[in-house]
Amino acid sequence: MSITLSSVIIDAAEIEAESAFWHRLLGGSIHRTPTHHFIQAPDLPVIVVQSAPEHVAPSWPDGTSQQMHLDFGVEDLATADRTATDAGATRLRPTEEITSETRTGGRVYASPAGHPFCLRAA
Repeated sequence: MSITLSSVIIDAAEIEAESAFWHRLLGGSIHRTPTHHFIQAPDLPVIVVQSAPEHVAPSWPDGTSQQMHLDFGVEDLATADRTATDAGATRLRPTEEITSETRTGGRVYASPAGHPFCLRAA
């Protein structure tokens, strides 16, 4: 039996803002229905942003459970950091700016709906 990951579903109260963020960060194409936005980025499963009017952002890493998070490997952490924050991400940890001395390792962010994700040097 073979199992593949075909999609990741992300709840958001404001699906337009959340899907626009993931589309800006990952590229590819976006298809919208009234309740779901489908982002198809190269070499990734489909990211589906699902309307959830009562969604409350997790308060991780300093509070309750994160629910889930995504890890993305990147070639240039400084460029990926800039792309993520320009697209609307909030840097959670570490909070210092990425310099030539801190280009390796990883950073933890939150999407506009508060979903955590990491960018890690590949």
